[in-house]
Amino acid sequence: MSVATPISICSNALLLLGAAPISSFDDATAHAKLSANLWPSARDAALRAHSWNCATKRTVLAPLADPPAFDFRYQFALPSDWLKTLQVGEKGCQIPFRTEGRRLLANQQSLALVYIYRNENPATWDALLVELAEMIMQAKLAYPVTKSTTLRDSLNQQVEFMRIAARASDGQDDPPEELEGSSLIDARFRG
Repeated sequence: MSVATPISICSNALLLLGAAPISSFDDATAHAKLSANLWPSARDAALRAHSWNCATKRTVLAPLADPPAFDFRYQFALPSDWLKTLQVGEKGCQIPFRTEGRRLLANQQSLALVYIYRNENPATWDALLVELAEMIMQAKLAYPVTKSTTLRDSLNQQVEFMRIAARASDGQDDPPEELEGSSLIDARFRG
């Protein structure tokens, strides 16, 4: 089994479109330059599409020196590799927050954060995420390579189907979520 890289993902997308593969983003070809320009946004879109286990991080944020003007007492800079917030506060003790730009606002003095990070190493990705990234690149490259809007549109539809399948498969790696006890739930199931 070969190890996925940004170059292999882009090369596979080009091959599927009937174009020559690339060996580097620095190749002196139009396809290499196009791939180099499109890859970062395709990677980030694939990672943001789901709460991938292979791109999840946890951290505790410290507040910035200057508080927000109103409504919240503290603001926190999001990590530099942040793409998407999954959870603020510890599980079962989630807290009210607001995202504004690259900052989180909350009333807690420290902030537990679970988030999707910019995992730039496809060798650590789930196989379905690699396949999704290849399909996204194929859709992005379709018109510039083939000049076919029909092919581009068809590939974009396939990307959506692939996202659904990949999310379902990746989600099966975690245990099912259990409902927390509450007086309403307890009352409903009391005999």
